[in-house]
Amino acid sequence: MAASNVVVMDTSLGTMKIELDAAKAPVTVANFLGYVDDKFYDGTVFHRVIPNFMIQGGGLTSDMQDKREGQKPAIKNESSNGLKNETGTLAMARTSAPDSATSQFFINVKDNAFLDKEKAQDGVGYAVFGKVVEGMDVVRKIEQVKTATKGPHQNVPVDAVAIKSVKVVSE
Repeated sequence: MAASNVVVMDTSLGTMKIELDAAKAPVTVANFLGYVDDKFYDGTVFHRVIPNFMIQGGGLTSDMQDKREGQKPAIKNESSNGLKNETGTLAMARTSAPDSATSQFFINVKDNAFLDKEKAQDGVGYAVFGKVVEGMDVVRKIEQVKTATKGPHQNVPVDAVAIKSVKVVSE
């Protein structure tokens, strides 16, 4: 079972292997894998990079447009699953509405306990659903890219960090 919950994310700065936790975050993992199966993430970018916090991607194209085609309905927030926003974990991005996550995700580059349900200002927090098991050096490379403000978007990499592909792998 575990083998089908490992994905390889190939980016313009290298490759990372991510293990998804379907036992603790079944809705979130099914949603993410749906996007993977549809190749939705291919060609999107890490559009928000904040050193010592997180790197976010999975929803915008390299020209900073929302990728709407293929977007699925928002999912239920599974932040009460016991998984913590720790270094290397993958969590769903969302708006201020708790159940608003669609395709965007972020990778924590440090322990961000304030995003956990127990400590979150909104009492909801952000749902963790996986962790980087190989390729944290790539996460660190992305974390260190030069960023700027582009239109309404802040912390945008000056040189786009593309997600070339995300594929399910069998161990």
